[in-house]
Amino acid sequence: QQEKEDLQGKLKLREHLSQTAGKSEATPAPSKNSDLEMKQLQCKLKNSNNEISKQSTTIKSLKNEVQEKEERVRELQAKISQLERDISMKRHLIEDLRSRLKAHQENEKTSNKTLESLERKVKALAEDCSNKKTSIDSLKQRLNVATKEKSHYEQMYHQAKDELEKKELKLNNLESKMIEAEYAMTELEATASQQLQGLAKQTGQALETIQKKLVLTNDKVEEFVTFVKALTRELQQSVQELRTKIKRAKNLEEMRACKKGLSQESVQLAASILNVSTTDLEEILEVEDDEERAKTKMEFERDKEWLQYIQKLL
Repeated sequence: QQEKEDLQGKLKLREHLSQTAGKSEATPAPSKNSDLEMKQLQCKLKNSNNEISKQSTTIKSLKNEVQEKEERVRELQAKISQLERDISMKRHLIEDLRSRLKAHQENEKTSNKTLESLERKVKALAEDCSNKKTSIDSLKQRLNVATKEKSHYEQMYHQAKDELEKKELKLNNLESKMIEAEYAMTELEATASQQLQGLAKQTGQALETIQKKLVLTNDKVEEFVTFVKALTRELQQSVQELRTKIKRAKNLEEMRACKKGLSQESVQLAASILNVSTTDLEEILEVEDDEERAKTKMEFERDKEWLQYIQKLL
């Protein structure tokens, strides 16, 4: 708010100065500056007004929050007072229950003493009865066990007899089968040894034939490699010879064309100017250009790369 008041005062001063400047027409430059300052101050006023409106909205929201929190605090205070009342009532109830517990505990002590004396008597009588019953039950159990054991041993005797007879029969059958199996095993061993010997001979012969074929194939491969190497070298040489022949033919054609265009007098004149004979001048004219030399070098390098590639493939 103080900034707003200061800005309003500055605006009033600027307006007063602008009015005075409008009256005096001789000085137009400062009036422009004052107008710019007026615009800046108006912008600042607008910004300050916006900030004041924002702060007023935040103050209103904070006030609403404070009111809500105060209401919450009141509600919580009312709940706390109710809880304190409940706690006081519960304390009174606990004290009453403690007093009743003490009275009941004293009554229980007296009743427990009488119960203990009665329980001792009942236990003594029950022990006498249980001892007699146990002695009778033990005698009955011994009789039952003896009769059961007798019947069980008889059954075991009959079962053992039957099992012995069955096992004797099985033993006889197994002995006969063992003899047959031993005879069959000896026959199988003999046949297997014969078959193994035949297979060993066959595998040895097959290995020898395979080794011979391998040697022959290796020889053929070496011959093929040498043939390919020789063929590539001859190809390269023939290509180089063809290129040189083509270049020579081209040079001869160019020289003939130059000789046709030039007369003998012009050739002699050029030789006299250069202090060179006519044959030397013809040799100078036959010299290749730099571009042709570069081309020949490139072609030679490509031929080398081609040879290297074929060697890698081999």
